[in-house]
Amino acid sequence: MTLSLFDQFSSPTFMGIPLIMVALSLPWLLFPSPTSRWLNNRMLTLQGWFLSNFTSQIFLPLNTGGHKWAPLLSALMIFLLTLNTLGLLPYTFTPTTQLSLNMGLAVPLWLATVILGLRHQITHALAHFLPEGTPTPLIPVLIIIETISLFIRPLALGVRLTANLTAGHLLIHLVSSAAFVLLTLMPTVAILTTILLFMLTLLEVAVALIQAYVFVLLLSLYLQENV
Repeated sequence: MTLSLFDQFSSPTFMGIPLIMVALSLPWLLFPSPTSRWLNNRMLTLQGWFLSNFTSQIFLPLNTGGHKWAPLLSALMIFLLTLNTLGLLPYTFTPTTQLSLNMGLAVPLWLATVILGLRHQITHALAHFLPEGTPTPLIPVLIIIETISLFIRPLALGVRLTANLTAGHLLIHLVSSAAFVLLTLMPTVAILTTILLFMLTLLEVAVALIQAYVFVLLLSLYLQENV
């Protein structure tokens, strides 16, 4: 029995085995594998079209040095898209509603962009902490503010993805519970609530796709500042 609305976000287990490991392994089945055929099937063709358009849009403003991140960010995009959308199916679990998982993705990738900037162009990276022409009394304050804004970036990445998906799942759960309760009491209101639930589900699908794109887009912007 569900004691709390947030119990649906706890990692389920089966015979003592955490099912989050199974959920995390599912997206890797969708990655295209090399083939010796001249023509690919529709699935691989669609994936190739999506990846080529995605990489051309994300990496167009980046310097040549940042293009090495294309395979990593493309794989991350497919990974997040699959986890977010598969979690909307009934009797499934969405791993990206766990803040620990999102922070585990955000912190290492953000730290890699910072280290890359300090390694290749340390002067340019440190110049972000103090804009040119800053008055002398404001120098300590601006350095503190820029340092806080730098270290809050991975937290914002992880919390944004977690909060948007969690809020959408909670709304779907609340509206579906209301539609089920009103079905015998007020059928007309229950039908209207079901229509609202359908529209909310479509919105949540769009949110799942957009949040995966925003996560990778922000990482590419952080990378752009350090290459």
